[in-house]
Amino acid sequence: MGIEEQKEEREILDSIYPDEITDISETEFRIAIQLEVTNEDGDDSEAPTIILNVRFTPNYPDEAPDLDVTQPPNAPKHVYLDIQEDKARLLSALSETITDNLGMQMIFTLVTTLKDAAELLIAERQGAKVALAEVEAQKAEEEENRKFQGEAVTRESFLKWREEFQRELAEEEQRRKEEQEAEDKKKGRKEEKKLTGRQLWERGLVGKLDEDEGEGEDALAGFEKLKVEAAS
Repeated sequence: MGIEEQKEEREILDSIYPDEITDISETEFRIAIQLEVTNEDGDDSEAPTIILNVRFTPNYPDEAPDLDVTQPPNAPKHVYLDIQEDKARLLSALSETITDNLGMQMIFTLVTTLKDAAELLIAERQGAKVALAEVEAQKAEEEENRKFQGEAVTRESFLKWREEFQRELAEEEQRRKEEQEAEDKKKGRKEEKKLTGRQLWERGLVGKLDEDEGEGEDALAGFEKLKVEAAS
């Protein structure tokens, strides 16, 4: 009964997968499965192909066939699917289908289940990458917005700001005052060194200078008088 069912199923699979199925022996074959993936994340990698290797056991379909998942020789590694690392997960996805279909032809159903599981795995990883990129973009946007929003003003923060502001004003006023005093002293010294005639007169220094000059003239006259008397 098992052998006849196996031959019948094999003929049906030939009609469904004429270009994808390859015989290895009378009871063993492999089916190439072209996956369909989207490029929502901007990745333009070629959609991968995986291979379901099938070997009918003597009591199939009353027992599970031997299965393995591989990829075509020299196939480029897909960014979201690694057969060596993902094989266990993909085969595990077939367990429930095998259990539900024991006693019935199940290879077509297994191919469909495997294709869906592989495409879902890729979609999940694509979605995770897109979600991560969105989170990072949102963080960057929030950080940029925070620069313009500033810190919320509270009574405590306002009082602290006012105290600091008043202190800075006082320091600035003191600095200006000291600079002005230094400048005034500098100007005062220059004025003392260089007084105009009008400034001398306004400060009452002209008469004093005249008196000093008169005293000098009287002293000179007396000196001249002494010289004359000595000569006589």
